[in-house]
Amino acid sequence: MQGLVAFARAIADETRFRVIHLLMERTLCVCELADILNLPQSTLSSQLRVIQQAELLACERQGKWLFYRVDPTFRPLLRELFSHFDISPATDQCLAQDQSRALKRIADRDESCCPPSSTDPSCSRSPSRSGSGVGPAPAT
Repeated sequence: MQGLVAFARAIADETRFRVIHLLMERTLCVCELADILNLPQSTLSSQLRVIQQAELLACERQGKWLFYRVDPTFRPLLRELFSHFDISPATDQCLAQDQSRALKRIADRDESCCPPSSTDPSCSRSPSRSGSGVGPAPAT
């Protein structure tokens, strides 16, 4: 039962829901998420911790950066929830703005502070650092 409660808690907050929605189809680092959502990294890290406790995220370390994405095993369930409640960038202005900012931020990756994730199909260049694989985020 704890898994279900952690899952419900992770999606019950608007900011966490927006993070999950952004990470459904793309891999982003904390600084990219912070820029897209216009949040301090410390606030975002707290939100990511709650989502990680529900085991909804896969994480990849690239040097000093952590890249997050929704764990593929949760994508079908989340897609079903989004569909059932008719939640998408087409129906929600906040999600549409997030998506637009995400696309712009990803397009600027070559000039940004972080390297691309090796697991992100949207990355246009090969990673400059080797990752440690996908798994739970390392303890900080």
